[in-house]
Amino acid sequence: MKRLSIVFVFMVLLAASACNKTPDGKSYAISGEINVESGIIYLQEFHNKMFAIIDSAVIENGKFAFAGTLARPDLFGLTIDREETFSPYYIFLENSPVKVKIDTQNTQSAEITGSSVNDLYVAYLQSASEAGDAFRIDTFIAAHPSSIVSAYVLYRDFSYRLSREEIDANVLRLDASLHDTQYVKVLNELSAVLETVAIGKHAPAFALPDTEGKTVSLSDRLGKGYVLLDFWASWCGPCRRENPNIVKTYNEYKDKGFDVFSVSLDKEKDAWIKGIADDNLTWTHVSDILFWDSAPAKLYGVRAIPANFLIDKDGVIVARNLRGEELGKTLSELLQ
Repeated sequence: MKRLSIVFVFMVLLAASACNKTPDGKSYAISGEINVESGIIYLQEFHNKMFAIIDSAVIENGKFAFAGTLARPDLFGLTIDREETFSPYYIFLENSPVKVKIDTQNTQSAEITGSSVNDLYVAYLQSASEAGDAFRIDTFIAAHPSSIVSAYVLYRDFSYRLSREEIDANVLRLDASLHDTQYVKVLNELSAVLETVAIGKHAPAFALPDTEGKTVSLSDRLGKGYVLLDFWASWCGPCRRENPNIVKTYNEYKDKGFDVFSVSLDKEKDAWIKGIADDNLTWTHVSDILFWDSAPAKLYGVRAIPANFLIDKDGVIVARNLRGEELGKTLSELLQ
């Protein structure tokens, strides 16, 4: 019964979309309210898990407005923090009049009406939350093959959970009109990369600056035993919670042929270095300080962190994404 009700909601949202267009159907108009009397609010575009400012508006008496045209519906962000690049208020825009109400005490979401695409995204969030691990992205895409929401959700919420074959199958479920979107392009690139970093493949080589600016190569650390190639960042809560497990395992096996080589997806060097010190991470660390544009992350198809690859002395990937006691257990078996 729950599945039928969810499908019904999706169908109603799609049917309503035709009633929400601007007169010319070629522009959007945002009419906004915010519990801030005056200031500046920024409209941001989304690219590779990051947001960048494309427009700004003056807030007068708690009101603001934006207008423009879109080639297709897509995800944007609204924020009053000029430095915000990761967590603005999400808004899926289409060429329609949209009303936005922002309560700055609620940092998670804004009240948005007038965008059927945004309505579908909100419905997806609710459905995914209710279904948990039982949520089927393939079923969602089959119901909305032409929606940018399907492409975005597959890219953002499922690309790191799926195998190469599953990614390819779901991309094929998307309408051809979405194949030139940034999301599908990344998914196609990721599919190709996952083949190169599968278990049994040789770990791709790279070199980056360490904390002192000296270029260090991954290959320089191979050949003596097992190396854990660890992707993390100081801003990543799950990474920081996992670090004590890596520290414990490193201290136990560092004299038995085990090392760690960490790549940070930080965007600020000072925060990166402080995170290393605070968590007592005493092994080699490198970073290009490019956040989600990190070259090694792209090279290894990393779409979520923490992520890791266990590499043997011959440079072959023997395991990946080992967490908690699983890392120590695997090393115990390999080094016995």
